[in-house]
Amino acid sequence: MSEAVAPPPAAAEASPRRRILKILAWIVGILAILVALQFAGIDVWGWFQSFWDTLTEISAGYTILGCIFQGLQTALTGLAWYGILRYAYPGGSTYMEVLTAYAVGVSLNNFVPANLGTFVSLLMYVAIVRGATFSGVLGGYVVQKIFYLVIGTLIYLYLFWAVSGSFDFQFGNEWDAVSGHPLLVLGIVASSVFLVALFVRIFWRWAKKFWENAKEGGAILGDLGAYGKWVLLPEMGGYAAKVMVIIVFLAAYGIPVTFGSVMSVLGSNQLANILSFTPGGIGVNQAFNTYALGSYTDSTTAAAYSTGQQLITTGFNALFAIVLLCHTFGWSGGKKLVEDSYADAKVKKEEMGEERREKKEAKREARRAEGRRGLMRVIRRSADESEAQTSEGVDSPRGESAVETSSDDSDQE
Repeated sequence: MSEAVAPPPAAAEASPRRRILKILAWIVGILAILVALQFAGIDVWGWFQSFWDTLTEISAGYTILGCIFQGLQTALTGLAWYGILRYAYPGGSTYMEVLTAYAVGVSLNNFVPANLGTFVSLLMYVAIVRGATFSGVLGGYVVQKIFYLVIGTLIYLYLFWAVSGSFDFQFGNEWDAVSGHPLLVLGIVASSVFLVALFVRIFWRWAKKFWENAKEGGAILGDLGAYGKWVLLPEMGGYAAKVMVIIVFLAAYGIPVTFGSVMSVLGSNQLANILSFTPGGIGVNQAFNTYALGSYTDSTTAAAYSTGQQLITTGFNALFAIVLLCHTFGWSGGKKLVEDSYADAKVKKEEMGEERREKKEAKREARRAEGRRGLMRVIRRSADESEAQTSEGVDSPRGESAVETSSDDSDQE
């Protein structure tokens, strides 16, 4: 069966060639657009020159310090993953193996779209942790994300509050917003409670079903002491290191380091990560960071900061992952493990997408069938009513003629 589905040699050879041609086509297209803009009177070359000068103006000390904090972030987050997997599968792996798998995923996310590197890490965990299953590792992933979900929500709430006028939707003065429109406020509160209850009900059914398959990997949640020590503390340390990376590069580019500027970068990075469709979110990160830092610096400096930080951390992540891979698994073994996990990750992601599509289609088909049944009931009801009206209309003239005939006969007598 494997021979039947294997691609022919010609197709295997053509695939890299097609990728190279596609890359060249993109490069040529971008160059053509830039040339057209230059001829249209837009100083594209001058902008790039200014951008490059700003990009390369930071000192080596800032770069080294930023890389140190980046490595610390990866090491501490990998330690949290090790705590989750060690609790779920005692003796199943070592810290270096888990750290290497996590570092590989972090590095790959800078080069592949849609955070596919995360799937690679999960499948590497399945391969290297004795007794691990994909559903169990997926449960561990949910546990690992709890802290980031909470801290991300707090950042968004702060940013929403910090934006001038966000909470100033007033109908009169500040008190009138509540006292002057009680029905409106009551309606908003009731609607909010209903939506939250509906969301919890839907999510709870899904979570209960998922947890039955994944509770093995998230077993550490049953021991809050172990969770705090092996997951929460390392993740807090890793997040602090992430904040320090931002602070270092903001200072390197002369952008004011304030609580607001750091929160703006963190929030824009989170949004870019959610909405990214390019490898590593390249371009999307720069757009969000430039907008978020608009109150603190000019757009050229903000774009240079965002690009410079991403280029430096991407290079460091790749080098860090390669060193760990060679040290932990050896070059040949590590290369094969990553290649197999990457191939499995693409298949697994396609399977999960196909399952979601099938479920949506089944629900859609069920709604269509229910709609057809409802329509048939309406048609049958309409037909029955029409027959009843027809029979009444036919019976009525007969009764009238009988009465008329009877009265005629009595007149003749």
